[in-house]
Amino acid sequence: MITTRLVELPHGITLSCRSAGEPGRPVLMFLHGFPEAAFAWDGLLEHFARPENGGYRCIAPNLRGFEHSSAPADVAAYRPKLLVQDIAALIVHEGGPIACLVAHDWGGAVAWNLAASQPQLIARLAIINSPHPGTFLRELKHSPVQQAASAYMNFLIRPDAEALLAENDFHRLWAFFIGMGAQAGAYAWLDDAARARYRDVWLQGLTGPLNYYRASPLRPPRPGPPHHDPAAAGVVIPRAMLEVHLPTLVIWGMGDTALPPALLDGLDDFVPRLTLQRVPEATHWIVHEQPGLVARLLGSFLTQD
Repeated sequence: MITTRLVELPHGITLSCRSAGEPGRPVLMFLHGFPEAAFAWDGLLEHFARPENGGYRCIAPNLRGFEHSSAPADVAAYRPKLLVQDIAALIVHEGGPIACLVAHDWGGAVAWNLAASQPQLIARLAIINSPHPGTFLRELKHSPVQQAASAYMNFLIRPDAEALLAENDFHRLWAFFIGMGAQAGAYAWLDDAARARYRDVWLQGLTGPLNYYRASPLRPPRPGPPHHDPAAAGVVIPRAMLEVHLPTLVIWGMGDTALPPALLDGLDDFVPRLTLQRVPEATHWIVHEQPGLVARLLGSFLTQD
C-alpha cells in the first residue's frame, strides 16, 4: 500500500512523498523528472516493497516545485546545489545512507550531482534515461544533433511557457510523451486514467517545474539578438564534480529522441563502476512502457556483488 506524507526538511523546504514498505528496512529512493510527479514510480514502489523482491522501504518524493512540495517563486531557488540539498536532507531524515537512489530525467540530474558530491549517502545509483552532466555538456557544446534534440529547452524558459503549455488541455505537454520516442505503439500506457493523474498535477502549477530549465545553463546556446545566450557554451564543470565511483546502473531506452545514444559514449570514463543496459525497443518513457523489464534490471543490480 502506498501512503503519502509531507516531510519538513531542516532548511525550510517541505517535500510531499509517496512511500511503500516497512519503516526501518533498507531504503530505495526514486526521483522523477519533467513533466511528471512522484506517482510515476508507484508500480516500482509496490514491487520492491514486497518481501519476495527485497522488502525495501521505498520512497518517491515530489521534487521542489512539483505537486504539493514547496515551490519557491525565485528561479534561483531551483539551482542544482539546492535541489541536491533537498534530497541529501531527505536521505538523512530517512536514516541514510540508502541502499539505492533511482532516478529518471530531471531526477537523474539531481542524482548524478548528489552521487558525485556526497557518495557517503548512497550505496548504489541507478539512472534511467538521464544524461551524465559530463557527456551532456560535451554534446550540447559540440553536437548539432544534441543541440537540435534539446531545442525544446529554450521554449520552456520563455516567460509565457506556462500559458502556452496549458493551452488546449495541455496539448503541448501530452506531446512530450509522444515526441521523445519513436517506437510504434509505445504510448498505450497513457490511457484516460493516466491522463487524469497528470492533468491534476499540471493544474496545480507549472512554474516550479519550468524553473528547473530557467535556472540551468545546460541548454543549447541562443546566438545573436535579442538573447545572445551562450548557455552550455559558457559552462565549465570541474572534473571532480563529474566523477561517480559508486556502483552505477544506467538503463537507456534507445528510442529516446531527446537524448540520443551519443550521450552514452565515454560514460565509463566518468563512472568506472558502470553497468550499462541499452534497451532497443524503448523510449524516454521506458519506466511506463516496460515496467517489468525495469524492475528486473533494478532487482538484479541491487543483488549483485
